[in-house]
Amino acid sequence: MKLSPALLVALALGLAFLYLPIFLLVIYSFNDSRLVTVWAGFSLRWYGQLFQDAAFLEAAWMSLKVAVTSATIALVIGTLAAYALVRLGRFRGRMMMIGMVQAPLVMPEVITGISLLLLFVTLNFDRGFGTIVIAHATLGAAYVAVVVQARLVTLERDLEEAALDLGATPAATFRQVVLPLAAPAMLAGWLLAFALSLDDLILASFVSGPGSTTLPMKIYSQARLGVTPMINALSTIVIVAVSILVIGASLLAKGALIKGEHRAD
Repeated sequence: MKLSPALLVALALGLAFLYLPIFLLVIYSFNDSRLVTVWAGFSLRWYGQLFQDAAFLEAAWMSLKVAVTSATIALVIGTLAAYALVRLGRFRGRMMMIGMVQAPLVMPEVITGISLLLLFVTLNFDRGFGTIVIAHATLGAAYVAVVVQARLVTLERDLEEAALDLGATPAATFRQVVLPLAAPAMLAGWLLAFALSLDDLILASFVSGPGSTTLPMKIYSQARLGVTPMINALSTIVIVAVSILVIGASLLAKGALIKGEHRAD
């Protein structure tokens, strides 16, 4: 299909609208000037100052711990939910379960954050690391379930039935047959949940407490006082990290889907 000049112009304008601000942010993170809009030459000084800032390093460590923990919890919950929806057939409450799994995907994060905040206040939970993990795991589990479910749908049950016929228990079949075949999709789901947690601001703002400031929250609070080249440097690192994770998750999910199609053929 040959694109017309009008479509090419529209595509260029759309890409510029989406990515030109990010490109400028990355460029000005190497600016030697303290003024973010005045170019004074190439420099890595702000990256050096960033790695000497204790507050930013503490927030980054908090975000990393939250992301790893919540992504792992989301992986377990999402994988089990996907397996139940694909392998258990029709059961009472299946439609309700589908709705509960998919609700975080379409629910505005503000609504989810307020709901979780009210829950934690009602249960008298101390807000902090644990509540942020629960909030991020709730969101991440939905994405993991979708990715893993897409993989399980393409898997034929011949190997599972053969393992059962040879005397393996359902638990052993799930552990030794299903999990290895679904491993690429599970890894992709974990990476996606990790990236979502690392990048989240809204949910963490609602459910965090004293001493549990995540990196996006720290960036937002600093940016409200004025964007500095150090914020640009930190944002560039976050953009690169999240981009690598998202691209990796997409490639793994695509590879799992292609492998499933080849196996089906």
